[in-house]
Amino acid sequence: MTLAQSHIEHERGFALHRQGLVKEAEPFYRAALSLDPDCKEAWMNLGLTAFTLGRRDEAQACQREALRLDPDTPDAHNNLGMIHYSQGRLAEAENCFRAALRLAPGHANATLNLGSVRQLGGHVEEAEALFRHALALGVDPVHANSNLALALMEQVRPAEAELCCREALAINPRSAEARANLALALLTQGRLEEGWQAYESRWEVEAMSDPAPALPQPRWTGQALHGETVLLYAEQGFGDTLQFCRYAPMVAAAGGRVVLVVPKLLRRLMTTLDGVADLLTEEDGPLPPFDYHCPLLSLPFAFDTKMATIPAPATYLRADADAWADVLDPLPGLRIGLVWAGKSRTAQPHAAAIDKRRSMRLADMAPLFSVPGCSFVSLQLGPPARQMQAPPPGAVLHDVAHRLDDWADTADLIMGLDLVIAVDTAVAHLAGALGKPVWMLSRFDACWRWFLDRDDTPWYPSMRIFRQTSRGDWAGVIEQVRQALEREAVAATSSCPA
Repeated sequence: MTLAQSHIEHERGFALHRQGLVKEAEPFYRAALSLDPDCKEAWMNLGLTAFTLGRRDEAQACQREALRLDPDTPDAHNNLGMIHYSQGRLAEAENCFRAALRLAPGHANATLNLGSVRQLGGHVEEAEALFRHALALGVDPVHANSNLALALMEQVRPAEAELCCREALAINPRSAEARANLALALLTQGRLEEGWQAYESRWEVEAMSDPAPALPQPRWTGQALHGETVLLYAEQGFGDTLQFCRYAPMVAAAGGRVVLVVPKLLRRLMTTLDGVADLLTEEDGPLPPFDYHCPLLSLPFAFDTKMATIPAPATYLRADADAWADVLDPLPGLRIGLVWAGKSRTAQPHAAAIDKRRSMRLADMAPLFSVPGCSFVSLQLGPPARQMQAPPPGAVLHDVAHRLDDWADTADLIMGLDLVIAVDTAVAHLAGALGKPVWMLSRFDACWRWFLDRDDTPWYPSMRIFRQTSRGDWAGVIEQVRQALEREAVAATSSCPA
């Protein structure tokens, strides 16, 4: 009788769980376990409930208890793998998914999840095959097509990715994940009008954005302004803020009073941005009164930005070129700033994989140091800066990190340089915003904002893009840069007075 009642309680919880009523299901799973502590199904589903509610340690303990009761349970291995994956423990996750597939080779979800791990490990062709196999096995086609779209995007096949997203949305038009991935495919192809609209789904996708702030005032989406106050706020990374703050003067020109909220490290630099009536940091106290609000990356949508109307002023931020004269004036030849790596976002597995692809090692830049007529200054911060402790043989690289307290300091330094050479990081955006020549070194699957098959960008008139022609081929990029730098150095020498 006790076992029968435990089964009833479990089934009641499972019925709620299938309806998405996770919190409501949890008491029934606990009731089932109080009657039968050896009910592995209740342990697994309680673990999934805890996982959905953000209690990952408890979720892991529940799956391990299910596996203690029955080590040959494919679903428990798969569930445990999902928890490891969410915590960035990719090797452990892969082991779990493979264990599930050894027990059940046709396990559709484990096949799909193994594909995700393999993609993050740099095996994107294998991941694509696994996603397609998972679809053939009958996995949720919405989720699988969204994953397949990302694998195709990484292989620079945005048109195919778009088709996958549209297939997912035909099944479930409310899928935020599919719509956000559709946005990336459309924006990459330069189809901005539909792309910006779809990009609004990013707020519902944890891997793409922090949760949208809960503000009672309405969103500004382009309504006519007659002196109303519009709160603009940063989202995502420093580079996104530096790129899209260019829209703040446009909001002011449209009749709005702009209040801008940015990270503390950007505050001093943002005092040079026109059109901002009130500048705050994310650490400041209560917000002042405002009528509308809009995140910075939604401003292109609000202004109906098209390829032909991308706002691209020669410069929209300012800095003091003389601030670093004591360091830069003694340097002979062209003064070149270098950045070889981005900040790693280890808490987000997909973002961490992108960070790995967009970054190189200082040693990869070694051929640049052989170019005569150049002096090199590091703009690199964070853990990758430690690579300067063992620089490439013969490299002379000036380290000034001790004087870089915020982005205004970095801007001043860039203004005193002749050229910035950087991977796809916030420094490249800053150089472009200042109107300084910048050579941006792009991974093979370039970010959507750089579009396709071009070495310039409508966002920054002073930027030149050097793209990988195959995944991971930084050597080819650096050789192109070395040759271009040699030409620049020769031209600079010939233009100097005798």
